[in-house]
Amino acid sequence: MDMSTTSLSMEQQFKLEVLREQVKSLSQDQAQEYLLEVMRQNMVKENLLKYWMKKM
Repeated sequence: MDMSTTSLSMEQQFKLEVLREQVKSLSQDQAQEYLLEVMRQNMVKENLLKYWMKKM
């Protein structure tokens, strides 16, 4: 895997920094819920990628 697939673009880095500032104001419960939802969405994305790879 080359660096372009594992590195973040400048736009992604900016979005991550904006998100970092936004989550600072979350309570611990809100942060935990947010983390769990992000992980759930990542798992769905992983499942979709696996499904599409099988179809190719």
